[in-house]
Amino acid sequence: MDESVEGWHNTVAGGSVEGELEEIRRKKEVLLQEIQQLKDELAEVTLEMENLDFIYDEKNNPVSKHLSIGRKKFNMDPKKGIEYLIEHKLLDNDPEDIASFLFKGEGLNKTAIGDYLGERDDFNVDVLKAFVNLHEFSDTILVQALRQFLWSFRLPGESQKIDRMMQCFAERYFELNPGVFSHKDTCYILSFSIIMLNTSLHNPNVKDKQTVEQFISMNRGIDKGADLPQELLTGLYESIKKEPFKIPEDDGNDLMHTFFNPVKEGWLWKQGTSKLSGRYKSWKRRWFILSDSCLYYFLFTTDKEPKGIIPLENVRVREVPDRSKQNCFELYSDTNEVIKACKTDSEGKVVEGKHNVYRLSASTTEEKDEWIQCLTKKEKRK
Repeated sequence: MDESVEGWHNTVAGGSVEGELEEIRRKKEVLLQEIQQLKDELAEVTLEMENLDFIYDEKNNPVSKHLSIGRKKFNMDPKKGIEYLIEHKLLDNDPEDIASFLFKGEGLNKTAIGDYLGERDDFNVDVLKAFVNLHEFSDTILVQALRQFLWSFRLPGESQKIDRMMQCFAERYFELNPGVFSHKDTCYILSFSIIMLNTSLHNPNVKDKQTVEQFISMNRGIDKGADLPQELLTGLYESIKKEPFKIPEDDGNDLMHTFFNPVKEGWLWKQGTSKLSGRYKSWKRRWFILSDSCLYYFLFTTDKEPKGIIPLENVRVREVPDRSKQNCFELYSDTNEVIKACKTDSEGKVVEGKHNVYRLSASTTEEKDEWIQCLTKKEKRK
């Protein structure tokens, strides 16, 4: 065969093979994307199944409902919250039982925990002691024990409350670590010094930062007149300088006020679209709260933060029929624009909504009518 003809055949064949490989790579990439989307949808379905189990348990078990209400009351007013839980026999009127509830902290605001523990009533002081005794400080250096302790609640601002808390902490640490300090007062004074050092080094409003020499000097003679080892104090200083105390964030007191007295709340089914193809509609059960001209929805009643928020500005409500669900109604934009909603995606990122209609379904006709009535009243107030 002529060399030029043979070369032409090879080029064509080579180009064909490369083209086929490129097409295979493209199809592979598409398949991988679809597989990932299927995994995401399977994860959502699994979550929905768990959600339905949770809903069933809550509906058939009033204890869950009262516990959820009790937590919300505690976050608004700690004393009333504890009283509610005792009244409904979810807590014993016993310092150790209450301390255990606060130590677990599930669904509780850490600022509210700190406020309750800092009260000077004899009963609250007993709860504080029981709470501190739940911490394990054995064979732990003082600064790490403080980090653990101060993460379990948010330290209140009042000096008397802080004093009571640090006294209890020092007694517990001294008891669990014999031989580290000669007296519990040494532990108490040094703990306060460490907290002051943390403020000095890491508060931007403090201009004159404390030096290691100043820290050593201010703690001279605190061990019953004797000095603590210089290497101990230097180690404490360097630890705080390198890593400040992590202070628990105030987890949404303003939101708790919003959600504590809602216009209406309850379970609704919310219609969504399949991520994979968009060809079919899916329905997901969500806990809805109507408050402050916004409709919030959550995965569970105990969640502190909403999964999504639908502002009701320029939004109206209407009853609609649906082939797959009964008792349906819609939120729709009266300007036919996208409703300015937002939600968190599977990675926890906040994303804007892309809908001009939100279709919802209630479990009964009465529930549907109540939701429409409440949402209509919100329309008229705007």
